[in-house]
Amino acid sequence: MEKIYEYYIKTTPEKLWAAMTDPEQTSIYYFGNSYITDWVPGSAFTTTNPNAAGPLGEGTVVEAEPNQKLVVTMTALWSEAVQAEGESRISYEITQFEDTCLLTVTHDRLKAGAHGELYGGWPMILSGMKTWLETGERLTTPGSLMYT
Repeated sequence: MEKIYEYYIKTTPEKLWAAMTDPEQTSIYYFGNSYITDWVPGSAFTTTNPNAAGPLGEGTVVEAEPNQKLVVTMTALWSEAVQAEGESRISYEITQFEDTCLLTVTHDRLKAGAHGELYGGWPMILSGMKTWLETGERLTTPGSLMYT
């Protein structure tokens, strides 16, 4: 099973890439979470939140083409139910259209009937990213209140 999300964001590929990979920025729109990694293909990553009891996810950087494409594998760890789903893959592709970028996020290698928590947060995360990049403000969503 795969889920595909497309968001048009008024920004540059460089700013979008930074928002995706800079832990200080991800924590603004990604429920307070940060990625700990060097973004080099083959490197491991961990998703953390200062208010969580432990790591929320772990995986591997598969591909990293700055300002163009990022692919990671991930195992969610925030609950036993999502951890039981095993590893999935997330691909981020950036396409520039003048002063706007199309961000296409494909979350695939999901089991048929995968637990909704595994992919259900994407609209909140991507809406938060869009708001952050376009206005410099935080977007309040149910996910953003989860660890406060």
